[in-house]
This record gives sequence, C-alpha cells and structure tokens, in this order.
Amino acid sequence: MRSIEHHRIPDKYHLDHVYETEILKAYIYGRIVVVEAHEGVTISYKTAFSILLAGLRLIGSRKWVYISNRIHSYSLNPNDYKYLEKVPTLKGMAVVSPEHDKLKSALVERNFFKKPYETFTTLEDAFQWAETFLPKK
Repeated sequence: MRSIEHHRIPDKYHLDHVYETEILKAYIYGRIVVVEAHEGVTISYKTAFSILLAGLRLIGSRKWVYISNRIHSYSLNPNDYKYLEKVPTLKGMAVVSPEHDKLKSALVERNFFKKPYETFTTLEDAFQWAETFLPKK
C-alpha cells in the first residue's frame, strides 16, 4: 500500500493499514500510527476506546508512536490522555499542524500526558522524532 499523498513523508515509510471510523482515520506505517480526526467530532475515551483496541490488535506487542495529524478542527478532552498513557507499548505522542493556534493548544495538552510528547509543523519531522523511540529493525 502506498503512503497517502498529503502525508508527504519519505518513501522508506510503508503504509501497512488504513482504519476508518465515523470519527477518524488511522494510518499505520509500521510502528508509527498517524491519526486524523474528522471535522467537528469529539474525541474522548468513550468515543475512541474501541478504535484504540482495534489498532492495538493490528500493532500487536510492538512498541509504537502515536502522531495526531491535526488537519481538521475537532474537540478532545486531554484528561483522557491518562488512559492512553497506560498502554505499555506506546512510547510517545506527537501533534502535527502547520497552524500556530493548534500547536499552542497542543502545548497545553502536553501537561496531561506523561510520556514523551512533542509538537511539529510537518509529518516528516514527527516521523524522524518517532523513530528515536522505536527499536531498529
């Protein structure tokens, strides 16, 4: 499967799986998961738990990094990050947006997530950061 054109990442990353629900689309590139929430939805533990479980079944016991590619506007409750950080195989989270206001919000969200967390303006930079947490093949 080819990478998604708007992701603009190096060819070395192979898109393994796309998982779509009514609230988001998740792209699994090996051990890096890029999530794009749909416009206007609310992401919470309640709305996203079953999606997280489905993703974990696809990834298995491998270490992975979550990248939130914020291409749309949506709501989330950062208090729910406490559930996400309990996933032992999750090694870090990145937020990507070229928009200053979205990155500013993400910096506030950082206070709710105890694992490595970073913000970026490009997916390519986020992927490079994610690789630092994943074992070499």
